[in-house]
Amino acid sequence: MYNKETVYKELLNVMHTENIKRDEMLRDHLYTKLGGKADFFLTPTTYEEVQNIVKLSNKVDVPFTLLGNGSNLIVKDGGIRGIVLHLKNFDDIKSNDQQIVAQSGAAIIDVSRRALAERLSGLEFACGIPGTVGGALFMNAGAYGGEIKDVLDYCYVVDRHGELVKRTAADLELDYRHSNISENGDIVLEATFSLKPGEYEDIKAVMDDLTYKRESKQPLEFPSCGSVFKRPPGYFAGKLIQDSELQGTNFGGAEVSTKHAGFIVNKENATAKDYISLIEHVQKTVKEKFDVELEREVRIIGEDLE
Repeated sequence: MYNKETVYKELLNVMHTENIKRDEMLRDHLYTKLGGKADFFLTPTTYEEVQNIVKLSNKVDVPFTLLGNGSNLIVKDGGIRGIVLHLKNFDDIKSNDQQIVAQSGAAIIDVSRRALAERLSGLEFACGIPGTVGGALFMNAGAYGGEIKDVLDYCYVVDRHGELVKRTAADLELDYRHSNISENGDIVLEATFSLKPGEYEDIKAVMDDLTYKRESKQPLEFPSCGSVFKRPPGYFAGKLIQDSELQGTNFGGAEVSTKHAGFIVNKENATAKDYISLIEHVQKTVKEKFDVELEREVRIIGEDLE
């Protein structure tokens, strides 16, 4: 077990004090509004600080977790031990000819809007995805027939040794809701997307249409972890859940959305335990009724509350 005071003193050597918080409630920083305390919650402002944090983590052997905005993540009620790194300060978006360069903490929705402003086509599908650029690469985010691997050229990451490395889209082995970023222990710092010139009104029309579809079908009025389950071969997860008459089912403050069965919403101060119990109930019920295994798309990390 690492010594917290030793870690704190070491952190003061590589970061500004105001960017180090102790025993920070993670639910205050995550889209789902779920999650207990982090021992150390760090919000670096430079790439060098990220490198130094990783090197420090290795040096003192302290657990290390990277968080985006948590739009596809459940953090358990006991929180996360060790260092939690949050890249909210890395939100710069730039354009360069037919490319958009965006830092990992920028919202992928904002990147799609910047592409529209530059009259560049290819990121329209991302106009309703609530995650960050880093999270979008991490899970090869996609919607309405498009996905990150269609437009990503390359990215810069800090690897598990604290070195700054360039990775191409091919290096990430992007597949359905998957990349090798986690397996490699990489931290995405920025991504470059290669797009195609288009007409502003044409691009906007597509984005307006996708935004309407999303807002009319998804329960955006409540916090959620997005689409909870991957699409099972030959089926639609939402349809299976709907046909299992599970909409409106709740465990504590978590509820299977009555608007879209594929979503579980934080209806009223839900805990992570409420969420996880409801997910397991949905999986069990669908398996019993249709003999179909629902695989989670949402990630679950952290510790149970003692």
